[in-house]
Amino acid sequence: MSDKRAGAISRRQFIHQTGSAMAVMAAPHVHAAQNETIRLALIGCGGRGSGAVGDAFSVQGPPVKLVAMADVFADRLNGSYNQLKDRLGDGVDVPPERRFIGYDAYARAMACLKPGDVAIMATPPAFRWVHFREAIARGLNVFMEKPVSVDGPTSKRMFALGEESVARGLKVGVGLMCRHCVARKALFEQVKAGALGEIVLLRCYRMHDQIGYFASGPKPAGISEMLYQTQRFHSFLWSGGGAFSDFYIHHIDECCWMKDSWPVQAHALGGRHYRGDSVDQNFDVYSVEYTFGDGTKLFLEGRCMRGCQNAFASYAHGTKGLAIISENGHAPARSRIFKSHLRDNNAVAWQYDQREPSPYQLEWADLLDAIRKNKPYNEVKRGVEASLVTVMGRMAAHTGQTITYEQALNCDHDMAPDLDKLNAESPAPLQAGPDGKYPVPEPGRKGTREY
Repeated sequence: MSDKRAGAISRRQFIHQTGSAMAVMAAPHVHAAQNETIRLALIGCGGRGSGAVGDAFSVQGPPVKLVAMADVFADRLNGSYNQLKDRLGDGVDVPPERRFIGYDAYARAMACLKPGDVAIMATPPAFRWVHFREAIARGLNVFMEKPVSVDGPTSKRMFALGEESVARGLKVGVGLMCRHCVARKALFEQVKAGALGEIVLLRCYRMHDQIGYFASGPKPAGISEMLYQTQRFHSFLWSGGGAFSDFYIHHIDECCWMKDSWPVQAHALGGRHYRGDSVDQNFDVYSVEYTFGDGTKLFLEGRCMRGCQNAFASYAHGTKGLAIISENGHAPARSRIFKSHLRDNNAVAWQYDQREPSPYQLEWADLLDAIRKNKPYNEVKRGVEASLVTVMGRMAAHTGQTITYEQALNCDHDMAPDLDKLNAESPAPLQAGPDGKYPVPEPGRKGTREY
């Protein structure tokens, strides 16, 4: 994007902060030959990880093969394996000895690959920097799900690791698949060409029922705190950035794409309502006002409540009219421009009226093409920027303060220190109180900390 911001820490600072020599080990620039099978290791076997494997197999051309799987939950890994084996047949070559369980399973799965293969990272985002560091040390290309960081400290680590991966010539895709959408790309070109005039306002909405692990009741018996908070990552800020980071990042990212800039600050509101015995850290509603450097605003409205009107769309208003960036889901986008700020189907100035291939498959086609042709391809920096801008809005809502990009980046609240040293029985980064409830955001009381 045109808004260039000093986001990354230096390589020296990174080495000091991580205490790992892995990041500076010499590694060759490697890539797969044009017709060579690219082997995959799936780390995180939930729906997103399993879906990513299917998308990789959908790409036309030389074959890919799944050879290793890792998760902290055996039932999740086994379910994913059975589903993928039934669907992909011989493309799934993961015997029991290459199915790994535990918090160190990621490293054992990556050890089954050779330099130039691909590690798929679909675990809760708190673990992204830990797993990415290992992949870089092994010379592996990477596909990682979004978001890629959950707070300032993890963002700094990911910026530094991104620089290291670029220096090594590794190819890295980030699961912000909307950036690969043909309709949105065409709309962006229309905006750059002046079809919308000057953008004066952006707005986006994601409002629906309680999905995923948005709400969580008290921890049941028979599972450790660490495993419980890892499993229900939408509910806890340290593990998944909460519902805000996971649910809203796509809308924020596609609006910032059309603006071709990142916001410089955020002001926000939010609150919890009636959810019985829920002990998660999420607000039920969020309303964020992002401000860009030129004063333009982006308004985000988010809600996870039953019985309310749903909305799922992003819009851009310009001096010449209204653009629909996307609506009714991430794909197809159905992007178009109207001649006024009203949605008048008789006054369409432009629309993308061709078939829209799945952006989930396109992002894999682009990554695998870059690997086979050894083309520069690394989405880490932009992925961290999108994640950090999302964190900025979340922090503004949870603290009740206006939060700048720099404040979000430099906030010293490391929500999960020493995460690379924890296991299933370690004390969880978040501890419940005597009543079994976890700390929740209290705007106006906690200063620059979210809890």
